[in-house]
Amino acid sequence: MAALSPGTIAPQLTLKDLGGKPVSLADVLTNGPALVAFFKVGCPTCQFTFPFLQRLYESYGGPNFAFFGVSQDSAGDTRQFMHHFGVKFPMLLDDHGYSASKAYGLTNVPTMFWINPDGKIHISSSGFSKDDLEKLSAEAALATGNAAKPVFRHGEVVPNFKPG
Repeated sequence: MAALSPGTIAPQLTLKDLGGKPVSLADVLTNGPALVAFFKVGCPTCQFTFPFLQRLYESYGGPNFAFFGVSQDSAGDTRQFMHHFGVKFPMLLDDHGYSASKAYGLTNVPTMFWINPDGKIHISSSGFSKDDLEKLSAEAALATGNAAKPVFRHGEVVPNFKPG
């Protein structure tokens, strides 16, 4: 279970993207819900999870659904992670004091939060959870008005859970 649970008001955050531009959660939520995924580049479960998150982004990312990774590492290390694991969705950088991670009460990564436009956390997930990724996919399909697409490919061997 992620530190902040569903029904909790998500702490407001403004973090810089890889280009140094500030991105505010409040501004993002004016267009629709957001999926925020906290991670560290050296975390094996993050490395396993983020290519599946990329599939969600490819299926649903757009103006009605914001999607961000929040890296606890440097911009350079984050870029290398993205390149190595084929991740193309936008990345934000938690500051050196990890203020965003602390505000969300993180104890491990990856930790993902689906935040509704009203600012409330709708889904929280910690570690890799096949069921949670399927729930996130269903929410993204609903939010974007698209048909739900499978996160996992036919014949792909994927565990149900991996702790973070």
